[in-house]
Amino acid sequence: MKKSKRFYKILAAALIALTLSIFVFMFGALTLGCGNTLKQSGVGKPKENYVSFTKTDAFNVRQVITEDSSTSRTIMWQSEAEEKDAFVEYRKIGKATESSVASEKDKTQKVKDGTDAKAEADVQTEILTAKERIRDQFIDNGKTSWIHTVTLQNLQPGSEYAYRIGYGNRRSQWFRLTAAQGSKYKALIFPDSQSANYKSWEDVAMPAWQRNQDAQFFITMGDLVDNGEHAYQWDEWFTRIRPMITRIPAAPIMGNHETYTIDWKVRMPLAYLHHFQLPEGAPEAYKNQFYSFDYGDVHFTVLNTQAYEMEKFQPDMLREQLAWFKSDMEKTKKKWKVVLMHRDVLQYGFLTRKTPRAEGFSEEGVLFMPLFDKYNVDAVLSAHLHTYRNRGHIYHFDRDSKGPLYILTGVAGDVRYPNLWKRHALDEVIAPQPETNNYMVMEADVDSLAFRCYLPDGTKVDEAVIRK
Repeated sequence: MKKSKRFYKILAAALIALTLSIFVFMFGALTLGCGNTLKQSGVGKPKENYVSFTKTDAFNVRQVITEDSSTSRTIMWQSEAEEKDAFVEYRKIGKATESSVASEKDKTQKVKDGTDAKAEADVQTEILTAKERIRDQFIDNGKTSWIHTVTLQNLQPGSEYAYRIGYGNRRSQWFRLTAAQGSKYKALIFPDSQSANYKSWEDVAMPAWQRNQDAQFFITMGDLVDNGEHAYQWDEWFTRIRPMITRIPAAPIMGNHETYTIDWKVRMPLAYLHHFQLPEGAPEAYKNQFYSFDYGDVHFTVLNTQAYEMEKFQPDMLREQLAWFKSDMEKTKKKWKVVLMHRDVLQYGFLTRKTPRAEGFSEEGVLFMPLFDKYNVDAVLSAHLHTYRNRGHIYHFDRDSKGPLYILTGVAGDVRYPNLWKRHALDEVIAPQPETNNYMVMEADVDSLAFRCYLPDGTKVDEAVIRK
């Protein structure tokens, strides 16, 4: 039977529609199959079905120094709820798919981190997951929080990573970190930051960080807060430097004010010991009190000089620390040795107090300085007196180029002692008086260590360089 022209037109239209439907289906299937791959066109990027963190899910996020920052990094934070099985997700920025250490469910998940222009590069990357190794419920000054600790391992030296915190289906924003590499780098050094108003601490730390965005870590010289039991002060200390401490790791030193209670008595420095999980190596009883770490060609040794405060609780601390220090010095093979201690090695006379006191050497100086000479320490940084003093090199308690460079690092908070101290016979440089705040920058190179002191506005006060 002969078909009409109308029939063939209808048939052709149906075939075209069928062909288009098949094409749309196949395209959709291909798109679905590649749904977690970020496209360079910027179109069709995957959306994550996660709930964003609130302020109570993660606060006081911080990076903390590890024994070897070229391959590891500790991430810590606090939460109001317990958040069991919390973790850190991380990935290398601007790199193709990596092998995953995540759970089987996470192995193929790929995301855009959105931290900055570099991190937003549209490349296929894979998330790695590191589970928390410590989850502590900490109650202090009537405030309860859970403190979480995750240590990222097997980082690639010199690589930049994005990281975020998570638990369940909740995620924080993305932050960044960079693994250490090489012997040339910069570090920021902040003296006592204890304050009545921590805006003063922010006004020193953040401009220093803005001027030194290439700094790879920062050191805090003790007395971070004015009262170690005061939870509000700790929250303020962390919050004021959030952009810096989420980007580069802190290497903290314990000061005497970390041991004080609300009524100004002495206790174990519980908040400090919980807030910073530091490199291991010291006897377990003294965990997080004294420690050491390497960065490039420099071996840093951090001492606990609060023997007076600790005597009631840990009467053997000083003796055991001395044994640990000797062992630490003998083990290191690094080119440079830098000691960080809160209390100073010199004793100063008073300029504006009626109580007489002769200049000389402190108990810590008498005890430790011969060991610094013996083990060829290159530089010793101290704090506690809230004044900047460069003493040059001291050996056998006298000025001598054979000995370490000694620098009293100054003050970075609003607790100041203007015109309190006389000039010591060993002082070479003193900050402008009456003294305000300052910070320091250390620059390590292949054959030199440079220490520079700056006022908060960036004015350089002093510079000392060691070469070998």
